[in-house]
Formats: sequence, structure tokens, C-alpha cells
Amino acid sequence: MGNDRRTIAGVACGIGAGALWGLVFLAPELVREFSALQLTVGRYLFYGLFSAFLIAPVWRTLARKLGRREWIALGWLALAGNTLYYILLSSSVRLGGIAMTSLIIGFLPVAVTIIGSRDQGAVPLRRLIPSLTLSALGAVCIGWQALAGPASGAVTKQVIGLLCGMGALVSWTCYAVGNSRWLARLEHVSAHEWNLLTGAVTGAQALLLIPFALVLSTASHTTLAWTKLAGVSAGVAILASMLGNSLWNRMSKLLPLTLVGQMILFETLFALLYGFLWEQRWPTALECVAFTLVVLSVVSCLAAHAKSHARPTTEPIRSCSSANA
Repeated sequence: MGNDRRTIAGVACGIGAGALWGLVFLAPELVREFSALQLTVGRYLFYGLFSAFLIAPVWRTLARKLGRREWIALGWLALAGNTLYYILLSSSVRLGGIAMTSLIIGFLPVAVTIIGSRDQGAVPLRRLIPSLTLSALGAVCIGWQALAGPASGAVTKQVIGLLCGMGALVSWTCYAVGNSRWLARLEHVSAHEWNLLTGAVTGAQALLLIPFALVLSTASHTTLAWTKLAGVSAGVAILASMLGNSLWNRMSKLLPLTLVGQMILFETLFALLYGFLWEQRWPTALECVAFTLVVLSVVSCLAAHAKSHARPTTEPIRSCSSANA
């Protein structure tokens, strides 16, 4: 019964995180006059500022709990899951469109679940094959129209957008796996505190990127445009980075890595939903099929984990890679 409650709570957190993270696909469309680097710097400056403000009262106590390894981990997790990932994602959306980018990011569950299946106590990969198959089919359906239809721009732009999307896929896969495993190790640091620490480190990285953003910018912008960028950046920082990451970290402490991977699908689903609202259209038949496949993928993965929990064990299964704790 306890495992069931943890699973339900974890899935709810995963859905919430996906709903908030889906907003990041819209941000590049809202401020197209600015580069991906400028948008990344803006978002993570606000994320770092908000995180530093919230963590300030407990900073001294929290800092004593962290050693050199933890700070190194925060550095590369902030880079892989935030700074580098969002530069690549924004570039992919601009060059290839939301649908193509969603297709590529839609393969995240497959990558994370395959890696997580090697953890001690994880559900065997053979039992996850139906879920992975449905996930892959859903991802293919999501982006099929964008890839099969006429290109919206030059072929070179499409190829670069595809490569940026693939880079974002690799970057966030590394983050998802590494972050889950670190959260499993850090029993003395809460998921919320880890999120704020990640935000503070990401903000520091954004500060280092400001000179590059200024040097590489060739266009001039009005005061209204800069205000719009600040508003979008602050909104994405609060909703996606602060609240979304907090829900994701909470979920990562409740669910095993094989199930964590499936939860990423909700980001893709909500990104598409927001895209339909932005484009003011209904989903096509193929997109409806994709929605159905994705939902069935998550349901089948939940069923596989429920069967695993039902089996008697001599020791409770720890979430998120207890083997590497």
C-alpha cells in the first residue's frame, strides 16, 4: 500500500512537472527577435536570483552538508539539465519547429528507461519492452508530419535544428539519470533544497554567459522588446525552473529510474497541447494517435512496476538507483 501511494504521488508530480516544462517550448516563439543564448541567459539569471533569495536563510547550514563532489555534481547537472540543454532546445525550436523538437525530446523516456533498467532492483528491461515500444511509436507519430511534410525553411536550417535537438536529447538524458542518482544519495538534502542549489549554480553560469550574449548579438532591440524578454524569462524561471524542477525532484525521490523516464513524456504532451493553442488549431488524427500511444505507454509502465511491487522481497526497493547511492 505504501508503494502504491508513493507511485501515485510520484506520477502526479511528474504530470505537474511536464505541464510546467511544456511552457519552455513556447518561450522561443514568444520572443523570436532574441537569440537562443539571450533567452537562456535571461531565464537562468532569474532562476538563479529567485533561488539565491529563497536559499539565503539556510545557506550556512546547507553549505556545511555539501562537499567538493556535491559542488562538482551541481555544476555539471546545471550545465547539462539547464544551460546547455536550453540553448540547444531553443535553437532546435527556432530552426526545426516545435513538432520536430518534440519528436526528438520524445525519445528521452526510451533512453532514460533503458539506462535505469540496469540499476539494482529495477524492473527488468524485457518487461518494459511493451511500454518502450508504445513510447517510441508515439514519439514517431508526434513528429511524422513535421518530418514528412515540406520543409518550412532551408534544408541546412532543418539539419542544424535536428542536430541541436539531438544534442538536447543527449544533454538532458545525462541530467535525468545523474540527478536521480544524486537525489538517491543525498538523504541529508531535500529535493527542494537541491533544486534551489541547482538554480543558484545555473544563475552563476548565466552570469558567465552575459559577455558572449552581448558580443554575439548584432540586432538592436526596443525597450518594449527587452521588457517582453524579461517578462517571458521571469515567467519561465518561476513556472518551469522553480516549480517544475521542484516537482520533478520530488518525483525522482518517489519513483524508480525506469518509471522516471516515462514521466518525461508528459512534457512532450503538454508542449504539443500548448503548440495547438498557440497555432489555434485542433490536433490531427495522427497527433491523436500519438496522444493515445503515449498514455498507453505510461499505463503499461505503471502496470509493470505494480507487478514488481506485488512480489515479496527481502528488502524494499529503493528509488532512483540505490545501487549507486
